[in-house]
Amino acid sequence: MDRYFSPQGDQPREPIFRSDLEERPEGPSYEPSRPTGVGSFLKRFLAPLATVGVLLAKFKWLLLLLLKVKFLGTALSMIVSIGAYALLFPVWFAVGFVVLIWVHEMGHVIQLKREGIAASAPMFIPFLGAFVAMKQMPKNALAEARVALAGPVVGSLGALGAWGIYELTQLPLFLGLAYIGFFLNLFNLLPMLPLDGGRAVGALSPVFWLVGIVGLVALLFVQPNPILIFIGILGGVELWRRWRSRNTPEGRAYQEMEPMQRFLVGLVYFGMIALLGLGMAATHVANPAAVMQ
Repeated sequence: MDRYFSPQGDQPREPIFRSDLEERPEGPSYEPSRPTGVGSFLKRFLAPLATVGVLLAKFKWLLLLLLKVKFLGTALSMIVSIGAYALLFPVWFAVGFVVLIWVHEMGHVIQLKREGIAASAPMFIPFLGAFVAMKQMPKNALAEARVALAGPVVGSLGALGAWGIYELTQLPLFLGLAYIGFFLNLFNLLPMLPLDGGRAVGALSPVFWLVGIVGLVALLFVQPNPILIFIGILGGVELWRRWRSRNTPEGRAYQEMEPMQRFLVGLVYFGMIALLGLGMAATHVANPAAVMQ
């Protein structure tokens, strides 16, 4: 327990009158020190995980249920991601952020099921988001575009839901989550493989992939980021593979679609960019995570 002493020690002091307050200079102010270093860092990281462990120990039936369900991997990877994001954000913001990612990924899962494509449950990777593994590629570029756009469409509904909760409750947490949700889905619409935008614009024209490459290089010069470098490596490999097969019979068949179909893909793609930009402007906060401080 911290204790504070006067500069004169523990000796009793004489009464202070108003004249004394007016004549004496203001003394220095002291604030209690806060623990820093490795101990504080580990405490912040382990606290959310310890809370989950206590809850599972108390509710053993919940643990047994998780062991029987199909999405155990999803649940465990979500818990690990929450603990990782809690290193950077307040715990409840980290929880909401992971839930928004899950809503986005479930958009892909739902559309893959509609396309008749078997896929895995969403798996989370801390600081990189999440992914859904397809058992096979979609039958053509149009189907791939539908699967790609389903994520941002459903994910935007999740961000819109957070915004609606904020309007009802005025809790700043949900305004920050709405903003970061709109940003998350807008970022995924960048025309770069393997992002959703890169898969969607493949149904329009390969020119958009060139725009994505130029944009990625520009972002790396302005603000180098390991996540962008990782995206660039994966996208470069996938783009090279598609470019080599573009003139093969299989490649041409994959890209075939009606002009109206291309128009609709473009309408949804650019319409989503505009709506998400408006959503970010309407819910803008300088630091979304700071709303819980």
